[in-house]
Amino acid sequence: MAILDDFPRIRINCLPTPLSELKRLSRALGGPRIFMKRDDLTGIALGGNKTRKLEFLLGEALRQGCDAVLACGATQSNLCRQTAGAAAAAGLQCHLALGGAPPPRADHNLLVDLLQGATVHWCGEFERGETLPAIAEELKAAGLRPYVIPYGGSTPVGALGFVAAMAELREQTQALGIDPDWVVVATSSCGTQAGMAVGLEASRRSTRLVGFAIDRGAPGDPAYEAQVADLATRTARLLGLAREFRPEDILVDYGCYGQGYEILTDAIREAVTLTARQEGILLDPIYNGRAMAGLIDRVRKGGFRSGQTVVFWHTGGLPALFRFAGELDGKG
Repeated sequence: MAILDDFPRIRINCLPTPLSELKRLSRALGGPRIFMKRDDLTGIALGGNKTRKLEFLLGEALRQGCDAVLACGATQSNLCRQTAGAAAAAGLQCHLALGGAPPPRADHNLLVDLLQGATVHWCGEFERGETLPAIAEELKAAGLRPYVIPYGGSTPVGALGFVAAMAELREQTQALGIDPDWVVVATSSCGTQAGMAVGLEASRRSTRLVGFAIDRGAPGDPAYEAQVADLATRTARLLGLAREFRPEDILVDYGCYGQGYEILTDAIREAVTLTARQEGILLDPIYNGRAMAGLIDRVRKGGFRSGQTVVFWHTGGLPALFRFAGELDGKG
């Protein structure tokens, strides 16, 4: 996409990721034609959608002359795992501000962080970037030039990764002779959905985009729509596009939130198991399992209909699957 050519970018992903038709799952559900965009196969650090953002974030870091990156998240953050891998590939030091305390044994995402050379700063109850300014000052005092990546990598620069992803999807769907009615994605820190919204606008596609709420949905939680709209507007401005997104332009489905973040429901268990048994594709229960549960629910309620085409965006996060061994026993 020519509109992105002026932005620094490091090429670390295995792109384009496959766009696979899920024929058996489509038949099992008796609804629309379903495709899956396999961003679990981006390549760096066990794959995932965040490395699309990191191509632009680390490109900007190198342009600014930085020699380290600093990101934040929970102990098992997917962004932090992928930041550590991207930093290693780019030759940058990686520092991670993680919530919690050092566990007796590093496993899952944390193990991968450490294998890739990341330095962890343990932040107790703070996992959404509250300690980033103080840690950045410590790194500067030590002689480093850190580039700070906010929670989720959800900045206009990070969202450029999914503006580019929409152009990639367009090329693939045109080659297949399909015109998707819907793109489905898990929504949490809002950067992926915001970039997708701008990408669809830039390519002037009529495809509709729906995000499934991952960690908001309880009474009193802030809505996603305003945050996605604001970030999409700022991303559009960065690209020189005269487009202002409003909350009513953004579609988020809260129906599969259940009892909360990281709490499995029967619908999530079914979605993870059905996708594995029909297609041999694994979904993490936290993000993609919940989004697939939302897709299945919409099919059964007639929201996604026979004759339509739906693209499900697999955002990775597979190390989380093994954290739920006691709750996903394969007997469903």
